[in-house]
Amino acid sequence: MPDHVPGLFITGTDTEVGKTYVASLIARSLVASGHRVGVYKPAASGCRLKAGVLVSDDAVSLWEAAGRPGDLQHVCPQCFAAPLAPHLAAREEGRRVDEALLRDGLQYWQDRSDIVLVEGVGGLMSPISDDEYVADLAHDFELPLIVVSRDVLGTINQTLQTLITASVFREGLTVAGVVLNEFGVSDADVSRKTNHEELAARCVPPLLARVAPDAEEFASPVDWFGLAR
Repeated sequence: MPDHVPGLFITGTDTEVGKTYVASLIARSLVASGHRVGVYKPAASGCRLKAGVLVSDDAVSLWEAAGRPGDLQHVCPQCFAAPLAPHLAAREEGRRVDEALLRDGLQYWQDRSDIVLVEGVGGLMSPISDDEYVADLAHDFELPLIVVSRDVLGTINQTLQTLITASVFREGLTVAGVVLNEFGVSDADVSRKTNHEELAARCVPPLLARVAPDAEEFASPVDWFGLAR
């Protein structure tokens, strides 16, 4: 990829772990610190039809959190209706994921931003096109990963597997840290008493934050701009 402004690539240990929720909190934190924040989701499925155009709710959330920079179309240039992996959702519509656009779409944000937040689809090994995975984009963008992990039973295994995958994929992917997300989890899950401590002890990249349900900001400040590359 060409030279780019600093950025972070937000991925997850699975789908529905709260990547958009955490990425939006990061965006708001950066905006509050005076930074121009670009937000980019290369592709999205499960999009809704609005005024005859498919719109990603995740893209809207990111755009709003970043203060509506640029225009929404460039936040997520490839939207598909079916709630499937993007290449399968595209196939349902007789389309294909444009692999060149997955990368080229990032360029829109280069001269409009001090930092760009890229949100992936699912986890690192989620297919994003017929031939590529989310990890391929993370590798080519050369942005440090923020791994979002959900505070539920099984998160230790899922988080460590994601970190291992990042370390061995192609030349290895840089991980800036892990965010443990409590949004939408059950109080009855007793693993929540120990998940934070266990992850902090077992993860080589730092556990950067634990996000409380319905949080509007991080409980403790994190230098997100300093983590970007």
